[in-house]
Amino acid sequence: MSRRSGILEFAVLGLLRESPMHGYELRKRLNTSLGIFRAFSYGTLYPCLKTLVASGWLIEEPVSVPALPPATGRGVAPASSLAGRRAKIVYRLTAEGKEHFEELLSHTGPDAWEDEHFAARFAFFGQTERDVRMRVLEGRRSRLEERLEKMRASLARTRERLDDYTLELQRHGMESVEREVRWLNELIESERSGKDQRRSSPEGSTHHETSGETGGLPRHGEISRPDPSGDTK
Repeated sequence: MSRRSGILEFAVLGLLRESPMHGYELRKRLNTSLGIFRAFSYGTLYPCLKTLVASGWLIEEPVSVPALPPATGRGVAPASSLAGRRAKIVYRLTAEGKEHFEELLSHTGPDAWEDEHFAARFAFFGQTERDVRMRVLEGRRSRLEERLEKMRASLARTRERLDDYTLELQRHGMESVEREVRWLNELIESERSGKDQRRSSPEGSTHHETSGETGGLPRHGEISRPDPSGDTK
């Protein structure tokens, strides 16, 4: 399985864990909720769905399409119109698929903090255990700090040989990485603060830790995530 195919399968399983969907709805959610899939087509999505069905992680459920209303003055719909309508296929996560997705969520290896995979992982942080979230965030930060150090060293070596536009492009790339590092620092601090706050809560408090709890995570609008497409590898 290629890395990109693996990311798509992960995202599909995650979305279907929320609710069953048909192919069109899935593609729409991939495009709108996970921007890294904007370039994906039905020609990519449906082979992925077939693979997940064959693996036993999804099942296909035909859904009947409502009949066309009677034609005006006829009382019945034209036979040609009825013949062209097909039942939609809804994809539903199986128990094995849910278990497999939870295993993927617990994974914290290097792939989890590479550019595209990290974006997909972050989209499902609400379903991810807090300790796993922390490891992924810290791994991503370390990855970007290494990248930033290499970019600075490269710029220092080549600065004198670059024209103004190329130099500005490299500076822009470095600023994008620096911005994401600052964003990660805020997220990590928020996760730690939320955890520490619960630890210090008086006995009998009504706060309970759950796998998807946001804890001290700033709410929507307090911080904004930089676009990973601006990173320079």
